[in-house]
Amino acid sequence: MTAIAPTAEKPAPAGPARTPTAIRRTGDWARRAPLLPALVFLIVVTQLPFVATLVISFMDWNSLYPDQRGFAGVGNYVDVFTDAALRDSVVTTIILTVAVVLISVLLGLGVALLLNRSFRGRGMVRTLMIAPFLVVPVAAALLWKHALFNPEYGLLNGVLTWIFGSDAPQPDWITEAPLAAVVASLVWQWTPFMMLILLAGLQSQPLDALEAAKVDGATAWQTFTHLTLPHMRRYLELGALLGSIYIVQNFDAVFTLTSGGLGTANLPYTIYTTFYQAHDYGRASAAGVVVVAGTIAIATFALRVVSSLFREEEGRA
Repeated sequence: MTAIAPTAEKPAPAGPARTPTAIRRTGDWARRAPLLPALVFLIVVTQLPFVATLVISFMDWNSLYPDQRGFAGVGNYVDVFTDAALRDSVVTTIILTVAVVLISVLLGLGVALLLNRSFRGRGMVRTLMIAPFLVVPVAAALLWKHALFNPEYGLLNGVLTWIFGSDAPQPDWITEAPLAAVVASLVWQWTPFMMLILLAGLQSQPLDALEAAKVDGATAWQTFTHLTLPHMRRYLELGALLGSIYIVQNFDAVFTLTSGGLGTANLPYTIYTTFYQAHDYGRASAAGVVVVAGTIAIATFALRVVSSLFREEEGRA
């Protein structure tokens, strides 16, 4: 008998080969898919209202005159930059932001330098220093308005009476120095924020460079100016930029302490009065868009600073 050789089975037709690029894209979408609901929610909550605000900013819309609603073009933006009250609020916003950020950064740097040293109870002191930043902004403003600035029972006038006796002056701090009162309350609340950022920068400083400077006989001031300060430049920029983003939009302190009076009305408070008291939705929306544009510009610089910090850390690693 002749042996019959077994026939090999024909292989099943293979499907289209998947390229490495297609495999990588599938993996990327598999990782991103769980984030899509959050992304959609974020767009609905933040971007759609902004688009609506942008549309309203080009309209002549005052709720007191509902029959006169129509398209205004760039008229509302022209009013924002030519109206005297709005111009004054822009100047006040700049002064308030620069003063608060500058003083907070300087005080935060001083506190960070102190807390960067080792001493007994340092952890408790750090916690206490962070506490003002955790207070609700309205509560912080009320604390300064009633517990500190009140001319009859406030702490500041009480200290003056304790030092100088019954003949001590009893100034009305908010009436006599309204903008300084707002600045003081905001500095008290934002100094811990600056301190946290700058303390992180101090703790990331290479210890070998500090030890080498000490061995070479450098004084504490020389070490600070030639080593610590250049290292802290990025952290100082980051703190100033992030603080500017939030303080430009501050509303609570102005509303609670002065109700926008005595020359303290910043741009957010002016937008509030334009919208809720004058009922001019178009002009208020245009002013809001201007604030958002300025905030985005500041945030862009902040993101660049953060990116440069990450690149520096990666370079050290």
